[in-house]
Amino acid sequence: MGKNKNTSLNVMVIDFILLGLSHPPNLKTLLFLVFFIIYILTELGNLLILLTVWVDPKLHARPMYILLGVLSFLDMWLSSIIVPRIIINFTSSSKAISFAGCVAQLYAFHFLGSTQCFLYTLMAYDRYLAICQPLRYPVLMNGRLCTILVAGAWVAGSIHGSIQASLTFHLPYCGPNQVDYFFCDIPAVLRLACADTMVNELVTFVDIGVVAASCFMLILLSYANIVHAILKIRTADGRRRAFSTCGAHLTVVTVYYVPCIFIYLRAGSKSPLDGAVAVFYTVVTPLLNPLIYTLRNQEVKSALKRIKAGRGATNENK
Repeated sequence: MGKNKNTSLNVMVIDFILLGLSHPPNLKTLLFLVFFIIYILTELGNLLILLTVWVDPKLHARPMYILLGVLSFLDMWLSSIIVPRIIINFTSSSKAISFAGCVAQLYAFHFLGSTQCFLYTLMAYDRYLAICQPLRYPVLMNGRLCTILVAGAWVAGSIHGSIQASLTFHLPYCGPNQVDYFFCDIPAVLRLACADTMVNELVTFVDIGVVAASCFMLILLSYANIVHAILKIRTADGRRRAFSTCGAHLTVVTVYYVPCIFIYLRAGSKSPLDGAVAVFYTVVTPLLNPLIYTLRNQEVKSALKRIKAGRGATNENK
């Protein structure tokens, strides 16, 4: 158990013990290597996308790829606040995290996660304008407006993360401090509160539900209009190109929203599947995003080839 300090009424918890992922002891080394490799590949993959968008002049001036670069940046940070802690738990006997560290981790996770949610909505809106309003697209979605929208997504995400962290940690924590999870998240932490958490659970359900459902409905609305517009394209090649620009985004939206709905919109659930699903969307999804956009987006693949060709030419000149 962690250290405690006396207050006027209760013995208040000043640190938490993250119990981590359940695993057979003989698999500790293997799991350490798996998560370490996933983390390195996630950081390198997203960094590659970020640098490609930044370096290639055909990409970094286009709102769609500015948004993709921001998504990669968010994935790098999201992975960094979760995966290293999992790796540490495999290698260290101490699984303690300070009270302030737990607050910071919960805030950062929900800040980055909700910012991603808003960003996916902006990406759908960008594709809607590009396909349904092609002639007006340069006016309706220019670099300045894209920057303002991204900044708005960051601010909204920060506010959302602050609300969730404040609601969770304004409760007293005076008893057990063992978090039966691999990071500080709302459902796991609330189980340790020395007060009635029904209001918190309801507010969390409504807040996350409203944000996720609103963004998801806007994305569906955008793609309903996109599909309607694509079906009007007469040539098969034109339809294929239009669908290809949306396919990667639809894929990442699916792998983002389905696990979130499974975890947060099932109030009071203690299903053993929750841990596996949480690992998927916190650890695996940030790894999949650069792979999906690299393999399914022709313009990103072309940009990578141009960068590779440019490096080859530079080396030959030397």
